[in-house]
Amino acid sequence: MQPAQLTEPLSHVLAEPYGPRTEITGLRRVAGGASRVTCSFDAVTPDGDRHALILRLGSPGISAGGLLLREAALMRAAAAAGVPAPQVIAAGGEDGPLGAEFVVMARVEGETIPRRVLRSPELAGVRPLLAAQCGEILAAIHRIPPAAVPGLDDGDQLGAWRALLEATGHPHPALELAVRRLERERPPRRPLAVVHGDFRNGNLIIGPDGVRAVLDWELAHLGDPLEDLGWLCVKAWRFGSPLPVGGFGGYEQLVGAYEKAAGVRVDRHALRWWEMFGILKWAVVCVMQAERHLSGGERSIELAALGRRVAENEWDLLRMLS
Repeated sequence: MQPAQLTEPLSHVLAEPYGPRTEITGLRRVAGGASRVTCSFDAVTPDGDRHALILRLGSPGISAGGLLLREAALMRAAAAAGVPAPQVIAAGGEDGPLGAEFVVMARVEGETIPRRVLRSPELAGVRPLLAAQCGEILAAIHRIPPAAVPGLDDGDQLGAWRALLEATGHPHPALELAVRRLERERPPRRPLAVVHGDFRNGNLIIGPDGVRAVLDWELAHLGDPLEDLGWLCVKAWRFGSPLPVGGFGGYEQLVGAYEKAAGVRVDRHALRWWEMFGILKWAVVCVMQAERHLSGGERSIELAALGRRVAENEWDLLRMLS
């Protein structure tokens, strides 16, 4: 469905929160892939009130399996727990007026491109504060009641990613060695919490006042809360910076703020385990993405370039294993 075709059904969707005869203006596609469309637009009420919004839409005819509706539920639960998350205005399923699953949310202004976050002069004043802010936000995410979002996966993450690596059918000795070390040194199991699953520099909207919103909740699941902290520390998300937490801060800034906000002590050895797991996970993603290109399923320079990142992750893992 083209953006122009969405104008009328969107006005019907927004009649409930904003009133009938709400006008849709400036609708344009800003990003999206084969299974997601993302559009930016404004909704203008008959009284002249203007609301800056984002639409995320599944592909008509292709079942999203309820994932967008689950994302909407996660963002609502996150906001209730004190997480800066985009306000969900409306959400619906494939049987709704848009013919596909959708979420309409408030548009949050700010920077998401990691290299700009790390280098923009406009953000120089807030960069030293971001690691601590992330610690506080992660503590709030982990306070989300699991019952607030039924159906979240609670499977073993290491086992799942080991299976994906094995399914590639190709030998990766450094990754296999890391899997064995992770299996042997697995930290004690902690009570399950809602885990964002992809909390990192690049999935945060940041302004001069700090983190304004947490994006991309589609990988959320139930797991060890330290998974999120370890993922934020993965070297790939530092984008060339020597600072280990997202490229903008140090471990103690993140951990200290998290411990204070969550009221728990963070086991540093367990955090290192989850950082190593994160590097392994990203390496497996790079292997899988490269295979899409190499198999001819989707010829893409971007996917091929991700394949070259496998060696970087192997090096990072070998350094942690030494």
